[in-house]
Amino acid sequence: MSAFSLSQALAWIKAAAQSIDANAAHLSELDAAIGDGDHGANMARGMAAVTKKIDSAPPADLAALFKSVGMTLLSSVGGASGPLYGGFFLELGKQSAGKTELDAAGLAAVLGAGLGDIRRRGKAEPGDKTMVDALIPAIDALAAASDLAQGTAKAAETARAAATATAPMLARKGRASYLGERSIGHQDPGANSVALLFAALAQACA
Repeated sequence: MSAFSLSQALAWIKAAAQSIDANAAHLSELDAAIGDGDHGANMARGMAAVTKKIDSAPPADLAALFKSVGMTLLSSVGGASGPLYGGFFLELGKQSAGKTELDAAGLAAVLGAGLGDIRRRGKAEPGDKTMVDALIPAIDALAAASDLAQGTAKAAETARAAATATAPMLARKGRASYLGERSIGHQDPGANSVALLFAALAQACA
């Protein structure tokens, strides 16, 4: 498949909601080690609200879908994840305005703009042990691909490896940073929810 359209985008969001719900306990377990312990529950609640919203008011295009996802996450997800993921999807909406479909490079560019919003809000750099550590390499992998299905598959694989690779890092942002050296040895929960998002994206584009 060469183009990412509204039907693929809807399939992505719904697959992501199912995956986050199925992995909510694991995400919260990861968060309990270095944060508040509620990342999975918060994300699952937010994504359930997103599914309900897009089922009750089907969006007309990519921009409307991403705006709806972003607004719903902002209003329904607690903690830092709400503004970060909410802002990410709102930016995707802005970047998708007027576009009916995206090729691999176009999708990578839109996701890259969303990453830029997260970095502005969270002030996170690579190596800070945050969701940014999974987002950057995953988007780079997609940007390097010419085929959407192969590119998203590679991005998903890269995001998963990058999330696992956050374990030996010292947390320098968020609540985990208060733990100092004790944050070492635990995977970042945000990087893991990013990996689930990219796995769902690959599934929708396969």
